[in-house]
Amino acid sequence: MDTKGMQSIVLTRVDDRLVHGQVMTSWVKATGANKIMVVDDGVAQDELMKTVLKGVVPSQVKLGIFSVAKAVDRMVKGFKDTDKVIMLVKTPETVWRMQQAGVEFKTLNIGGMGIRSDRTTLYQNIAASESEREAIKSLIDAGCDVTIQITADDAKVDVSKHL
Repeated sequence: MDTKGMQSIVLTRVDDRLVHGQVMTSWVKATGANKIMVVDDGVAQDELMKTVLKGVVPSQVKLGIFSVAKAVDRMVKGFKDTDKVIMLVKTPETVWRMQQAGVEFKTLNIGGMGIRSDRTTLYQNIAASESEREAIKSLIDAGCDVTIQITADDAKVDVSKHL
């Protein structure tokens, strides 16, 4: 599948908090992004969450919130030449679902995956469930470079060494 939209993606990031101060300041500045694309089936149907997310995005950055299916369609259609897009997802499974639907990911940044009951520590304060680890392994096997990098100034950590 030809996914023209990938040319405009400057960062694909897993962060269970999605849009927050760190993303806004560090990553928008480092990538020059002018759009943020949140891909999450639950958030796409949650009017309150959509309002909250729109409220924390700087005015010069446009925000789009998509279900996985709509995000895949958007990636096929592509963006304007001037668009620089940060794609944010809550879990690596979302990226794997998009990959299975034909969107090819070359890189994936893992930023925030907090500890919760179904997750065990992957690296420092990053945790992953068994299904999240499987999704990461599948992405790596498909040729995606998966790294942990909290802010743009931090060194990248190769996730494959921690699975």
